[in-house]
Formats: sequence, C-alpha cells, structure tokens
Amino acid sequence: MEVLIKKELELRFEEITERIKEGAVFIHPTDTIYGLSCNALDSKAVAEIHKIKERTDKPFSIWVPSLKWVRDNCAVDAEVEKELSKLPGPYTFILTLKKRKAVADNVTLGKSTIGVRYPDHWFGKVVEKLGFPLVTTSANKSGEQFMTSLEDLDKGVEHHVEFMINEGPKIGKPSKIINLVEGTIKERN
Repeated sequence: MEVLIKKELELRFEEITERIKEGAVFIHPTDTIYGLSCNALDSKAVAEIHKIKERTDKPFSIWVPSLKWVRDNCAVDAEVEKELSKLPGPYTFILTLKKRKAVADNVTLGKSTIGVRYPDHWFGKVVEKLGFPLVTTSANKSGEQFMTSLEDLDKGVEHHVEFMINEGPKIGKPSKIINLVEGTIKERN
C-alpha cells in the first residue's frame, strides 16, 4: 500500500483521480475518522470493499460531490432541505434514493435508501472534482475498532488497499446517522 500526504495527492492529482475512476480501493481522511473508499459507480470495487469489511448484509454510505447531486438523485422535500442546511458537517443522512443508477446496485444492496455524507473536510474538493460519489465506510473490518491513524490500520485491510492519504492522527468518532426516512438518530462510539 502506498501512503501519500495531501501535498503528494495535489502533485499527482490526475494520476490518483484516474486510479479512483478505474476502481482503486483506498483509504482517505474525513472530518471524523479514516474512511475506506472507492468509486460508488464501480460494482467490482464496491464488492471488494464488502469483502474487506467482511460485511455483505449492510449497504454502504457515500460521500457525495455536491448538494446538487443529493437534490438530483435523492428525494428532497422541505424537511430534508432543512437538514441539508447543516452540511457540510459530521453527519450521515439516510435518504430515499430516487435514481437507482446513481450508484452501483451493491452499494445499497437493493434498498431504496442510501446514507449520504458531505463532510467539512479538504478531501471534499477531490470528490467534487471527480463529480461522482465515493463509497465511504470506516477503514476497519466490521465490528472492529475504527481507524484514527496509520498505526492502527488493520493488516487485513491494508493488504487490499492500493493507497492511503494520510494526514496524521484523527481525534474523532464516526459521523452521526440521521435517518430522514424513519425519523431516527444514531450516535456511534
């Protein structure tokens, strides 16, 4: 696994974004913890993340390139629009997906809902320039401790990842899940 810092990503931007477009599985920083990611339109890459996470029964959330993407691809009424005003931020909003082809089928696992993230973090500019969503899930196997630094990266995860964008230790916890379809909130520890 190749470890990059923000400056290296900037210098090699075209190469790295092309690798993402082509299905690279990678680790990136967020506003909370490190995420395991891939192009959310690439079903083969998404399947690889299911395998890495040892999780085949739960859908993944996505990091969206813009709030326009959310409005174009998800059901947005006045209540949802009010919640979207909190973004960018450390939230995952569960929304109804109105365009099934907006992501690969194995992202949602056939569900009509999707977890949407739009973090307040510099990596969001990369996602915005890509113009398509990325799967974003914690960089750990299901049920294991989430990753906050390179030192606590699970070796079983590391062997399946092409590269990591490292910005040092993160002092956060996973995003707050706000289900706008069912009206529930979930805090993760």
